[in-house]
Amino acid sequence: MKFNVSRDALLKPLQLVAGVVEKRQTLPVLANVLMQLQGQELSLTGTDLEVEIVGRLPVDGVEMEGEVTVPARKLLDICRSLPDGAELKFERDGERLILRSGRSRFQLSTLPAADFPNQEEATAQTRFDISQREIRRLIEATSFAMAQQDVRYYLNGLLLECRPQQLRAVATDGHRLALCDRDAPGLNVSAPIQAIVPRKGVLELGRLLEDSDVQAQVVLGNNHIRVMSGQFTFTSKLVDGKFPDYDRVLPRGAGNVVYADRQGLRQAFSRAAILSNEKYRGVRLQVSEGMLQIVANNPEQEEAEEQMMVDYVGEPMEIGFNVSYLLDVTGAIHSDQIRISLADANSSALLQQPEEGDALYVIMPMRL
Repeated sequence: MKFNVSRDALLKPLQLVAGVVEKRQTLPVLANVLMQLQGQELSLTGTDLEVEIVGRLPVDGVEMEGEVTVPARKLLDICRSLPDGAELKFERDGERLILRSGRSRFQLSTLPAADFPNQEEATAQTRFDISQREIRRLIEATSFAMAQQDVRYYLNGLLLECRPQQLRAVATDGHRLALCDRDAPGLNVSAPIQAIVPRKGVLELGRLLEDSDVQAQVVLGNNHIRVMSGQFTFTSKLVDGKFPDYDRVLPRGAGNVVYADRQGLRQAFSRAAILSNEKYRGVRLQVSEGMLQIVANNPEQEEAEEQMMVDYVGEPMEIGFNVSYLLDVTGAIHSDQIRISLADANSSALLQQPEEGDALYVIMPMRL
């Protein structure tokens, strides 16, 4: 194995691949990145047995093809520390990989490529093409509502639901729910197909995707999802479980509707949050005709109060929420205005864009 590559060309795919490699590994080879050189293309593979990322890049000066695994973090740290525009020369020397650049020389230990785990080929339930921008939007709009280390393991991930001509993402931690729909003209299914992508897979895929119209092919199997686009292939195992029936928790016919300036509301929540209870993060929302009052207090008897003009006509109401959830939603919605639908003080709130938006959010109330 002998080839040349520029530091700048190698760094980006190496960063993407090394991100999936865990620091503490049960198998030594899992701390390594698999380097495979075929023709004029170098592929880099990293995996933790749940998520696998393959990055590809063209190289020149190929004198000998081959494959080998080297420590991912060390190789990444070396590449980062070398100057911009540096030319790297790689050469396999027995059990070592020699890396030269200018007056620098590094000798890295290797493990055989044969020891590196292979992801089995997924049998596809469905496959379709969709732009990177669309998948990225689904993840950005919903992933913050995923549970973290919940005993209900099926909540520690993102539900992807393939519907006719439409891809839906849903995330919930039991206290709030985020749902987003995007058009997918290439998606031809007769009935909805559901798959739960684990939390780590969702976050890694979000890092890979760009805000561009570059097409990605999505292959959904019984226990794997694979996303292939240009310079990378992403594969993740799916969570083996049944996602709750999210349709049942979507509020219906909430008659009290508040329209507010989203940015102003977000800033008011941020200020009120400073004096909220650090553990429970509760704030009280008091709505009356044309006015919203936000009140937060804590065990030190400190209190914050915010008032803002809103568009609301109806009976006065008071309802408590976790302010962190409100901040997440007001950050995920991008319209100037926000619509908050409330039924009563004990029912969930529905937050969405006033006009036709692609996402909606449900937050359960708190007793304060």
